[in-house]
Amino acid sequence: MHATASVNGTTVAETDSYEVVDGNIYFPPSSLTSSYFTPTSTHTTCPYKGEASYYTISAGDKSLKDAAWYYPETKAGMEKIKGYVAFYKGRVDVKSD
Repeated sequence: MHATASVNGTTVAETDSYEVVDGNIYFPPSSLTSSYFTPTSTHTTCPYKGEASYYTISAGDKSLKDAAWYYPETKAGMEKIKGYVAFYKGRVDVKSD
């Protein structure tokens, strides 16, 4: 169970332990290379996961606003993804095996 997330050929997250919810791979916070991530002021609400916060990812000459999200707190039943980070498909290249 290995997964990577990359932007412009640069790996920004890599893990051997992730969670899948709604077809999205959620990476543990420790798997991110923090220098590529900047928190934004964007927040959205999912009725069954909770309030999401977002990151802009900057790698090489690319800066992708709100390309990753996470739930600092989750609703009951979603605790397994608390703090874990997911990436927008088509903006970040996510691969798993």
